[in-house]
Amino acid sequence: MRRYESFLPELLPQKTQIRRFIAQAVGQLAAARLPKRTRMPGDRRSPQRPQPFPNDGVVRILRARRRASTVSIVAGLEAPELQDVAKLLKRHCGSGGTAKDGTVVIQGDHREKIAAWLAARGRKVKLAGG
Repeated sequence: MRRYESFLPELLPQKTQIRRFIAQAVGQLAAARLPKRTRMPGDRRSPQRPQPFPNDGVVRILRARRRASTVSIVAGLEAPELQDVAKLLKRHCGSGGTAKDGTVVIQGDHREKIAAWLAARGRKVKLAGG
């Protein structure tokens, strides 16, 4: 028994009722599930993104800005060879990079160097973008 319960026995039923009321309210809120937001056709965050480059066998190399730096993006490679090509291109360009989302991203503007490297290996290369 708590100290205040011996002095105020008349408040005990009220406190118990309040606790039960709160527990019921919390249980009802937890049980009530809000419906998920449905996406509208023009919603920017739609899960279906169009392919930015056609799959025609041409390797496209473009330049993009990421934060304050420039990166070279290589698109049009097959999925099994992405990791190997990324590793070789990073070594050839002497910079960092990654392979994700079907593209190879190399840090820095190395478009001409990448195009020459891929053309030497028999790939059809196209410099895309500015």
